[in-house]
Amino acid sequence: MKIIRAKDYSDMSRKAANILSAQVIMKPNCVLGLATGSTPIGAYAQLVEWYNKGDLDFSEVTTVNLDEYKGLPRDNDQSYYYFMHDNLFGKVNINKERTFLPDGMEPDGEKACKDYDRIIADVGGIDLQLLGLGHNGHIGFNEPGTAFAAQTNCVDLTESTIKANQRFFASIEDVPKQAYTMGIGTIMHAEKILVVVSGEDKAQIVKEAFFGPITPKVPASVLQLHRNVTIVADEAALSLL
Repeated sequence: MKIIRAKDYSDMSRKAANILSAQVIMKPNCVLGLATGSTPIGAYAQLVEWYNKGDLDFSEVTTVNLDEYKGLPRDNDQSYYYFMHDNLFGKVNINKERTFLPDGMEPDGEKACKDYDRIIADVGGIDLQLLGLGHNGHIGFNEPGTAFAAQTNCVDLTESTIKANQRFFASIEDVPKQAYTMGIGTIMHAEKILVVVSGEDKAQIVKEAFFGPITPKVPASVLQLHRNVTIVADEAALSLL
């Protein structure tokens, strides 16, 4: 496990984007596993900036995203499909037919999960998986207690997650209660993993996840067992180390 210390969010974003861009340059037809949420936005913006300067070419890249809300159509501005197109896919020359997310509109959870696992297998697996880190150690929507061997699965969102998401919707009744998420077992099969973390509020979970016991109670702790993990975090997130 390699830890790269950044001064602040902007520096973290640039350092993370450097790693992502290096992957694309070294292997133009690579498979990137991508994440949503506020933390990676800066890294995506940096990739777009370098693309606009002519430094990056995404034409051969394939992407698979960590998760998608169940029951939310792609044109809903809170869907992760919308997020990815707003922050990255719509701003670079990536082939949209090679950008994959779980099918949130598939009502059959078992089918949706099996279909997504098949897609990941068909594209040859993930070369580099980008992850954020939840306050309770979750990665993707894999909450505490999730089996480390889990593949793509349908999860019931926790009450705290639903409440946290309420600010994005008209009412709490509109907030999705389930999501399809790439499982921890799938994430651990990625060749390389990049974790981005920012803020003092993440300092305690950084310490627990990467320097504490490996336990399903802290899902991200399993990353200690992966052969190639890089953590890019700002000084605030690393303040307890």
